[in-house]
Amino acid sequence: MRMSIPLNSNPVNHDPMSHDPLSGARLQNEAAPDSSTSLRLLLRHPLLRPLAALALLLAVDFFMIPGFFRLEWKDGHLYGSLIDIVNRAAPLILTALGMTLVIATRGIDISVGAVVAISGTVAALLIGGTMEMHNGVPEYASRIPMIWALAAAMGAAILCGVWNGFLVATLGLQPIIATLILMVGGRGLAQLLTDGQIITVYYKPFFYVGSGYLLGLPFSLFIAIGVFIAVALLMRKTALGLFIQTVGINPVAARLAGIRTAALIFFVYMFCSACAGVAGLMISSNIKSADANNAGLLLELDAILAVTLGGTSLAGGKFSLVGSVIGALIIQALTYTIYSMGVPPEVNMVVKSVVVFAVCLSQSPEFRGLGTELLGGAGRSRSSNGKKK
Repeated sequence: MRMSIPLNSNPVNHDPMSHDPLSGARLQNEAAPDSSTSLRLLLRHPLLRPLAALALLLAVDFFMIPGFFRLEWKDGHLYGSLIDIVNRAAPLILTALGMTLVIATRGIDISVGAVVAISGTVAALLIGGTMEMHNGVPEYASRIPMIWALAAAMGAAILCGVWNGFLVATLGLQPIIATLILMVGGRGLAQLLTDGQIITVYYKPFFYVGSGYLLGLPFSLFIAIGVFIAVALLMRKTALGLFIQTVGINPVAARLAGIRTAALIFFVYMFCSACAGVAGLMISSNIKSADANNAGLLLELDAILAVTLGGTSLAGGKFSLVGSVIGALIIQALTYTIYSMGVPPEVNMVVKSVVVFAVCLSQSPEFRGLGTELLGGAGRSRSSNGKKK
């Protein structure tokens, strides 16, 4: 025997215990989201907070620093505060991109500053600059072809990543301990190579890496954009991004699912050191020398802060490459603002430490749960007071 159900009826609603008079309205709202739903989705977007922070910082600069947004065209390229911020932020953007993948796997790399020093030192030692006469005109020439010097510098940086990956992925050391070894030993090695002296570079083509211009914009910006596009495509068009998230969420389950977690962790540490190596070339080229004592000093703090400001979870799994780029721009804009307003440089470190503390609190489930309980208790107290009245 067949039963016919009218098209406009709901068989679930025939049960008086499950009848909901608002079900029709709820289905209508789900089918056609209104503006309030779109607004809630916008407010929950992970990039909203870093973009709002950057916009707020730029607004402060607009009112506090005269001519902050003014751009001028001189000698074939753009000048201005915004161009200077982007140019100075390029090494940090590269380092933050590498740090993003490391943190996404529940790791940390505090040796990126030492890798910057090693990379810049190797490049400066091999390039140097010796005086030669060409047609009666004195010119500086590189000790070896510059392409080989850059390759050697990048090879040294990648070897640092291999060392970190071996300690973390193969020997199973804690990431902060494994990278702490290179943080101390790597900078000491760079100082040994330079005998504690600043190595000056006189070869002009090397200066183009960190202070050259292409199409009116800093060449370092194009390098950072190229690396970002390559990593973003690798994360989106292949399964690598999913594997990294899986390892960060649950490495044991990822290994049981057939993912080669050790090889993946090894790769992210090697990639992070490679990004730091390119950043070291930029910094060394920009200052036209290799300062093993100060190059990349505390860069790991800025990289970790940029990654967390961008929304990457310190607990692993969740990461955002775009957010890390925005975080790097926030840090560089903050540094520029503090220096431009005449505030002592020491204040910059205090502000960064406060921001790190606030970001860590915002990512703590216990802290969020405590805030929810406090707000819920306040709401219940107001409700009880209203009932008494």
